[in-house]
Amino acid sequence: MPIVERFAPGEFCWIELATSNQEAAKSFYSGLFGWSVRDVPIGPSEIYSLLELQGRIAAGAFAISPSESAAGVPPHWHLYVAVASADEAAKKAGQLGGKVVEAPFDVIDRGRAALIQDPTGAFFSLWEPRKRSGIGVTAEPGAFCWADLNTPDQARAKTFYEGLFGWKLKPGQGKESGYLHIMNGENYIGGVPPAHQNSANAPPHWLIYFAVSDVDKTTQRAKDMNARILFAPMDFEGVGRVAMLADAQGAVFALYREAGK
Repeated sequence: MPIVERFAPGEFCWIELATSNQEAAKSFYSGLFGWSVRDVPIGPSEIYSLLELQGRIAAGAFAISPSESAAGVPPHWHLYVAVASADEAAKKAGQLGGKVVEAPFDVIDRGRAALIQDPTGAFFSLWEPRKRSGIGVTAEPGAFCWADLNTPDQARAKTFYEGLFGWKLKPGQGKESGYLHIMNGENYIGGVPPAHQNSANAPPHWLIYFAVSDVDKTTQRAKDMNARILFAPMDFEGVGRVAMLADAQGAVFALYREAGK
């Protein structure tokens, strides 16, 4: 199992499900990925769920509050990026044209976070680790493995994220022309598809991918548990097999199996 103890600045370090039905979501993802659930009280009537794969944290989940729901916040998967300083990174995000939606705040003794909206409209969070580095497993079947930024403005996104995290967004070749690969140092961590591949009805967003051993079987299992298939399993030559789904509450995610595995 690819166990992770720490994340370098610029790496995706935490994923989190905001849902309208926490109990249903826990049941769905446990059945889909084999996760176990450890609930942690965070208030008089609030629970934060740690979703674990073979004893390692794979994700977090919480219920959308009534006020957030009234404001139109939909169920969604959310992405965190590791930084050395949440305060400095949030300030820099603002200088680069992003919006600091939630100023840096402490998450007990676990770390310090901030919610950012990039200049093209996509939301993500910064994470300055203290006692919690992030998720504890990646790239294993049932674990996070990749993220794509779906945006109408690749050029603006490239300028923003390269300036904020020091990433390099490099164009693909051949059939991948138009796709930008995100490199953090020497590591490929995600990408930015060309705008024409995005759904016209979807706002700019980060799409989270989970590794699976069989995309087709996992897709069918999700469908049997009332998920919607948004993008049926399809092969991308030299890359792998991919599907995109929405759980019963509407949170969108993707499945991935690397080519040759």
